[in-house]
Amino acid sequence: MTLRERKRLRTRQAILAAATRLFERDGYTTTTLDDIAAAAEMSKRAIFSYFASKEDLLFPESDARIGSAIDAIAARQPSDGPVQVLMRAMTTTAQESDDLTGRRAALRLRLMRTVPALRGRALQHQLDAQREIARHLVAAFPTDLDPISAAALTGAFIGAVTAVLDLLFEGEDPVQDPAEVQATILEAVQVALAPWLRASPENA
Repeated sequence: MTLRERKRLRTRQAILAAATRLFERDGYTTTTLDDIAAAAEMSKRAIFSYFASKEDLLFPESDARIGSAIDAIAARQPSDGPVQVLMRAMTTTAQESDDLTGRRAALRLRLMRTVPALRGRALQHQLDAQREIARHLVAAFPTDLDPISAAALTGAFIGAVTAVLDLLFEGEDPVQDPAEVQATILEAVQVALAPWLRASPENA
């Protein structure tokens, strides 16, 4: 990573940290981009160099998670089936970032329950992810999956993750250990994808 890339990454992280802190303290609706810019000690215009909207500050890694799944599909081994590839992508994502398992994930789920625009954005990200990952799975495993089965597999995978996160982060005492969240997600995904695991050649 070059010096310029490291600087951009630090700036991006500073923006996200400021946004997360203000959303937690003041709420999403009342926090403005001007507030976030002031807290991050930069201009609002500078924030738009990293994020297109205030909503995007709560979904900073959505595209990266799709990319991780696509990378895992591309790097598959001959013995890998679709389920193994998806599980590997999930593990890699959790190891590289706590966006799905940590503080911002809990905040995002809490705000989605009360802010319709965020629920809509989350649903759009989920649908985009399902469509893109399923398309790559069909291309990578043409003898195992067709568009219908790939859509079902990907929907079960993403649905399991979404449902478990909603459960873990609800109530007055949400789970706060990212490692525990990750372990529970992987367990739930294994349950959701059990039919495909049983159908894998190595399990026949």
